[in-house]
Amino acid sequence: MHSFGYRLNALLTLGVTTLALMCAMASFSDNFNHPSPSANVQVMNVNWFQKQSSGNDEVSLTLKISADLQSTFTWNTKQVFAFLAAEYETPGNSLNQISLWDSIIPSKERAKFTIHTKNKYRLIDQGSNLRGKEFNLTLHWHVMPKTGKMFADKIVMTGYRLPVDYR
Repeated sequence: MHSFGYRLNALLTLGVTTLALMCAMASFSDNFNHPSPSANVQVMNVNWFQKQSSGNDEVSLTLKISADLQSTFTWNTKQVFAFLAAEYETPGNSLNQISLWDSIIPSKERAKFTIHTKNKYRLIDQGSNLRGKEFNLTLHWHVMPKTGKMFADKIVMTGYRLPVDYR
């Protein structure tokens, strides 16, 4: 007959093979989910807009962020990382992207939210390029699955403009 070690090896091989097959099926099933999240961001107030002693522009905003990311959750989703970025162009760079707020969303129940907040991270531009600047607010999210590849997408909201004068 076979030894105890041989039987244990066969059992562990079967278990690992079954686990790998289940992980592959879970990852494959995510291809059938077509999320349709929604978001809306309002700039409630420009708290201050100033030129730093280094010559850089700095802005503080009060934001109202409303989002529904529940459709990004499946049974294979561990969590969703979401962040709001201000995006604009300058003569030196075609895309400037500054993160204003972020959050880890651990469950589907918390994926629908409305918050009033100041920008969590400072909105600073190297130089004085922000006066009167048009910018987009973009809500990015990264779906972190329990198994399989990570998925990322975004919603771009246009039509925002900073003041022409410092406050």
